[in-house]
Amino acid sequence: MADTPFVRRKSRKIQVGGVAIGAEAPISVQSMTNTDTHNIEKTCAQILALRDAGCDIVRLAVPDLDAASALAHIKRAVADVPLVADIHFDYRIALAAVEAGVDKIRINPGNIGSKERVEKVAAACYDKKIPIRIGVNSGSLEKSILDKYGAPTPAALAESAMFHASLLEEVGFRDIAISVKASTVTDMIKANRLLAEVCDYPLHLGVTEAGSADSGSVKSAVGIGALLAEGIGDTLRVSLTADPVLEVKEGRAILSALGLLKDKQMDIVSCPTCGRTQIDLIPLLAAFEEEVDKHLLRSLPIKVAFMGCAVNGPGEAREADIGVAGGINEGLLFRYGKPIGKVKAEEIIPALIREIIALRDSQA
Repeated sequence: MADTPFVRRKSRKIQVGGVAIGAEAPISVQSMTNTDTHNIEKTCAQILALRDAGCDIVRLAVPDLDAASALAHIKRAVADVPLVADIHFDYRIALAAVEAGVDKIRINPGNIGSKERVEKVAAACYDKKIPIRIGVNSGSLEKSILDKYGAPTPAALAESAMFHASLLEEVGFRDIAISVKASTVTDMIKANRLLAEVCDYPLHLGVTEAGSADSGSVKSAVGIGALLAEGIGDTLRVSLTADPVLEVKEGRAILSALGLLKDKQMDIVSCPTCGRTQIDLIPLLAAFEEEVDKHLLRSLPIKVAFMGCAVNGPGEAREADIGVAGGINEGLLFRYGKPIGKVKAEEIIPALIREIIALRDSQA
C-alpha cells in the first residue's frame, strides 16, 4: 500500500484467487469456517456471512476425500470468495482439493509422506497456479525438532517452518506462504521475527488457540499488532473460540487501529469517561454505534469524536469531521472543527446521524 504508515518487510507475492498476499498488496483478513464441510448448505452460508463481514479469504477443514468432493460444490456457490483447503496427512486429499478448484491449500509437506507425494502435490498446485501455505504451531512440531530444542520455542517453530519450506523448494515449488503460531504471544512474535530475517515468503500472522472473544482478541491484538507495527506480516487471522464473523471484525479492527485497513472505515474517538462526564456517555456511544451499523455508515472514511465533557471534548471534536462534546443534559455539535449548535441529550444521536448522512451525501 502506497500510504502505509509502516515500512513493510519485502516479501514475495502470491495470488489466492482474486486476493494478492505479500509485496505491496494490502494486508488481508482471513477466517475459518467451523461448520462441517460435508454440509454444503451450512458451510456456504457461513462463508457468505464471513465475506459480508469483510473477510478476504476463508479456510475450510478438509479431513477426508468426501469433504474434498464437497469443495467443488462450495466453490461454485461462493465463487467470489477465495477458499483455502486445510489438509493434514493424506496427500490424496490435497490433490482432490486442487481438482475441486480451491485457491490455496494449507499443508505441512513433512506429514503427507514421501518426497514423491510432496512432488505430486506441488506439481498439481503449480499447474493450477495454486499457492501452498505451510502452517506450523506449537502443538504440531516434529519429534526431532522438539528433541533438539526441548520445547516449542520460537527458534523451534521457525526451524520447522523452514524445514517444510525446503521440502517444497527441493521439488522446485516456491509459491509459498508461511505461518508460525503459538498460544503464547511473545513466542509467536519472536518466531515471526526469526522467519522474517531468513526468508522472503509472505507471512500469515496469528496467535493460535487464543481463547474466548475477550481474552483472545486482546492476545491477538498484541501479537499481531506488534508485528504489523514492525512491518512484518502480509495476512492475518484472529483465532477465537467464538463466531468466526467476530474473528473478521477483530482482524479488521487491528488493521484499522494501525491505519492499515485497505478500505478505510469510520474512526470513532470517544473518551473513557471520568468524574467530569456530564452526560451518560457509555450507553449513548453503544446506541450510536448501533445506529451507525443500522444506517450502513461504518464504511465511511470519516472521524467522529464522541466526548463527555468540556475539558478535552471540544479540542478532540474539532479534530474530527463530525463531533460532539457533552455538557449537562446536552451536547455541542462540531463539523470540521467548528461548532454548529447545541442539542438536548436525547437528540445527540439523531443529530450526529443526520450530520454524517449529510456529509456522506455531499461527498457522493
